[in-house]
Amino acid sequence: MQNLVLKFVSSSRAAGLRVSTSEVLDCFAQLRLVNPLDERQFSAVLRANFAKSLRDQKKFDDLYHLFFHEMRINEEITASRPVAENVRQILESLATDPDRQPADQAIRDFLADDPHAYLELLREIESEGDSGGRGLGSNLGSLVRRFPLMRAIEKTRRAAVAFLADQRDMLDWETRQDIENHLNARLDTARRLLSRKNPEEDIPINKKLNWDKHLNELGEIAFTTLTPREVEQMRAVIGQLVRKLKDTLSRRYANRQRGAIDIKKTLRRAAKYQGIPLEIVRRRKPPRKGKIVVLCDVSGSVWSSAKFMLNMLYSLQECFTKVRSFIFIAGLCEVTRLFEAYEINQAIEKVLHEADIEYGSSTDYGYTLRKFKAGYMDALNKKTTLIIIGDGRSNYSNPEEGILDEMREKCRRVIWLNPESVPFWYSGDSEMRTYESYCHEVRPCQNLNQLTEFIKELVL
Repeated sequence: MQNLVLKFVSSSRAAGLRVSTSEVLDCFAQLRLVNPLDERQFSAVLRANFAKSLRDQKKFDDLYHLFFHEMRINEEITASRPVAENVRQILESLATDPDRQPADQAIRDFLADDPHAYLELLREIESEGDSGGRGLGSNLGSLVRRFPLMRAIEKTRRAAVAFLADQRDMLDWETRQDIENHLNARLDTARRLLSRKNPEEDIPINKKLNWDKHLNELGEIAFTTLTPREVEQMRAVIGQLVRKLKDTLSRRYANRQRGAIDIKKTLRRAAKYQGIPLEIVRRRKPPRKGKIVVLCDVSGSVWSSAKFMLNMLYSLQECFTKVRSFIFIAGLCEVTRLFEAYEINQAIEKVLHEADIEYGSSTDYGYTLRKFKAGYMDALNKKTTLIIIGDGRSNYSNPEEGILDEMREKCRRVIWLNPESVPFWYSGDSEMRTYESYCHEVRPCQNLNQLTEFIKELVL
């Protein structure tokens, strides 16, 4: 284990991470106190000793993943004797190349699980780009500075392909495939390290991220294409947006309390002051809070949009008298109790796993509307806003638009939010052309900006 840590220290220093001898000794002493086979404990000890700043932490995480994961991802392949022997022969043939350059040697060492020289060349390229010199790199940009390494990677790839072609009759197909996969994985890792930007540029120094700018950037990303990291950022943005809406709404309610003077009550109060109106009584009209009923399609990609919609509605549910939610695919299930009993994200997970609904069935809007009419029609009245979230694709089943017309007659408003782009509404098995004539409003809702605009209109 010590040799492995020392190799990692050497690679870290080559990549520009400052690691002193005393820090290495402290690391070895602390590793005796933890279980080194537990990666969480092992990486925490290394990170605590070798990463001393925010920039160092970012660089350490990249190096740790490279050294302990990517560089050892194919150990079960190289453990095979034919594979290891032929990989060694390829590396030896590269070493005898008379036109060998330092970049070629660095790539050869990288393929041999020694990234020291390659990381050192990358650090020199980055430092040359940061300097104010007048060399070739500063004139023609990072592409020229990276070109020798790009050439070495492609040269190595061609040499490996040629070697395997020459050994086609000597090696079986599985061995040649294992060698090719191993070398391609290593070369792809080298190319990724070469093409990425300087990790230090990811760390903003003395620079605050404007919330509105952050909101706008995230707001244009479609819900269906969000990465896990962007989903977490989206939840934080939604939380701030909900707080802003609540503050705006509370100020509006406060203004409503300062209404017109109530003459009758003011005169009655004035009787105890010999007719002098010392106390002015104003009319306080309580704010009207509407009722919300949500029918949410949870099939396929529609759920990516629907979960954010439900998240915001339930974060703002004190702004409404009542919020009732139903999910459907080919059937209907009320999930209001789950949202009332659990925190919003936990409730959404339970909706996905515990609701009494057949998730593998084909979407049937007509059957869903029939089920709603049979069991929940009393949930609608003239104070109710019915929100339907779905793409309207009913797999060519009966759309039952007559039931939607009855629901419209009982509601204050019917709003349909469609996560698809408008040009696709009238294609294939979509029934949007039929349903939209029975809705007060039909609008696309593919990203946070569109959802925010709708929520503001609904609440404010």
